[in-house]
Amino acid sequence: MTTGSERIALPDEAALASFARDVAPRLPPGSLLVLTGPLGAGKTSFVRHLAAALGSEAAVTSPTYALVHEYPSPSGTLVHVDAYRLADAAALRMLGLDEIRERARVTVVEWGEPLLAADPTALHLALDRAGPQGDVRHGATWLRPPPAQAR
Repeated sequence: MTTGSERIALPDEAALASFARDVAPRLPPGSLLVLTGPLGAGKTSFVRHLAAALGSEAAVTSPTYALVHEYPSPSGTLVHVDAYRLADAAALRMLGLDEIRERARVTVVEWGEPLLAADPTALHLALDRAGPQGDVRHGATWLRPPPAQAR
């Protein structure tokens, strides 16, 4: 698995699922994972596969309107936040992000760019939807990767 700023090609759903399975054990308990990328880049799909990799059987959907969804798993709760409609990191904190993180196995925030400046421990995965030739393949780039081994 690539851990630097090299783009990881994700040409299909199976590759995205495999990538999520590789990532899951590397996320330390209590991790904050910020997902960035344009609409259609695969952020919610990645969370669906990450939840499955953690052993959750829940049906993962976008939390765009609810803002927060929680998915139980044998290793702890995966909390999925959509910050698209929130103005800044302060709005996320008012949502109870600190308390959420304390009880979650991992907290994944889509559109969470404001958190990156506010929390230097946040992991950052940028997803994209265009291949080198402008095709519709997806990819990912770790901008702040998780450790090589889970703690």
